[in-house]
Amino acid sequence: MTTIAVIDYGMGNLRSVSKAVEHVANGATIHVTSDPKIILRSSHVIFPGVGAIRGCMDELHRLELADVIRECAQLKPFLGICLGMQALLEFNEENEGTEGLGIIPGEVRYFGEQLLDDKSGERLKIPHMGWNQVYQRTPHALWEDIPDDSRFYFVHGYYAKPKDDACIAGETHYGLDFAAAIVHKNIFATQFHPEKSQRAGLTLLANFVRWDGA
Repeated sequence: MTTIAVIDYGMGNLRSVSKAVEHVANGATIHVTSDPKIILRSSHVIFPGVGAIRGCMDELHRLELADVIRECAQLKPFLGICLGMQALLEFNEENEGTEGLGIIPGEVRYFGEQLLDDKSGERLKIPHMGWNQVYQRTPHALWEDIPDDSRFYFVHGYYAKPKDDACIAGETHYGLDFAAAIVHKNIFATQFHPEKSQRAGLTLLANFVRWDGA
């Protein structure tokens, strides 16, 4: 039986994520939880997040979830969302530099104050907020039935830069090309919010529920 743990460390868009997963889960059991035992017993794990990386890492350590996440990220289908994706990398420029979980080699960088539109030359707003297209760089089970260049919803001022470009499963352009989705073994992580991305996002979540991590 499929059981899905949505990790609750006080900084995720938990209600939206859990409701969206419930909508597509076909009877799967969903736990919104900070209990390590429940998370480790679940067949699938979702690591959402909004806010700043320093607060995220502080709460993960306080709740003794950092090592739980590292273990789950090696063993079972694992979905990181927004800050939950960024925390998987080694280092984040936010808050004058913050160490991440170090599960995926790479770092998270600030867009900067001088990010310019390619066509108009005008300064782009930071954070990047709203709908944008995602180019699917590599085939993956979570892209099934989602047309290439579909639009997803973003809210972020920092972007992931994995050391290995082969990890980039989806790419988006906002003044520069950045990783909108990263794949690493049994991990799929998105900078966008699938729970806020209407049909394309719900399809991705449904694909995750069915995914065996391979």
